[in-house]
Amino acid sequence: MKLSALRYLVAFADQLSFSRAAEQCQVSQPSLSVALQRLEDELGVILIERGKHHVALTEVGERVVAQARKSLEEVGRIEGVAHSGQDPLAGTFRLGVIHTIAPYLLPDLIPALRQVAPGLTLYIEESMTALLADYLKYGTIDAAIIALPFDIPGIDTQALYDEVFDAVVPQGHPWVGRASITAPEIGSQDVLVLKAGNCFREQVLDACPEISHNDASMRQGHSIETIRAKVASGYGVSVLPRSALSELYQSDLVVAIPFEEPAPMRRVALAWRRSSAQQPVVEALVQAVRAMIKSAYQVVL
Repeated sequence: MKLSALRYLVAFADQLSFSRAAEQCQVSQPSLSVALQRLEDELGVILIERGKHHVALTEVGERVVAQARKSLEEVGRIEGVAHSGQDPLAGTFRLGVIHTIAPYLLPDLIPALRQVAPGLTLYIEESMTALLADYLKYGTIDAAIIALPFDIPGIDTQALYDEVFDAVVPQGHPWVGRASITAPEIGSQDVLVLKAGNCFREQVLDACPEISHNDASMRQGHSIETIRAKVASGYGVSVLPRSALSELYQSDLVVAIPFEEPAPMRRVALAWRRSSAQQPVVEALVQAVRAMIKSAYQVVL
């Protein structure tokens, strides 16, 4: 039985898609499918139901996946012990990052991490908080950058930085030119927010509860960039994290306006399994974030 086949099976269980599992494992879909078929032949059971329009794990497949997760985590610990005997900051590290942080943090974080851990090979898994929590629990990733709160048994967290939110309006909006606005004022507008299931949406609604009291005018988008494009077109106003409003992402069609103090914000943290053997890399990640100089981030010491 090959470890790669167990990894492919766990990836399929996470994605419930051969193509997405192959992408996650960085192999071709035919290679992944053949490996899983051989695993079934070796075990003498059907692990995956394959229908014309539907694929799913069988009951025994669910049980095998649960054991495979445990086995792969143990293998990861063995690898971690071996690496720590050589260079604790060498080897492979799998980092998850939520969608509303990844595009804006990674261009600065990856070069900063190379400075403190040049021998580290970093793999990035961008996803939603709920999926990253599962990946972390089951050993699919080694750590995750998420927004607090993130209370998962067996998972430790380290606060990295605080990030303020700003209101964004289209050019020509009556608020353009104002030095600041209040959170309740947002509720009087047609507000664009992310779709349900995204933690940034919930953070915005918590900070500006007047929005949720006006569901008829609340409009939705799949990503921050979609929200920005809709604001630029005059479709409404929104609230975005300040990192998404840095010079690299500025548009003449969108104007950012700070909130009056205390401004709404989120606390971003690093999360990892308490049992992980990758503690030196976790510490290197924290060090890399603290070494970054960016006005959008207020580093938590």
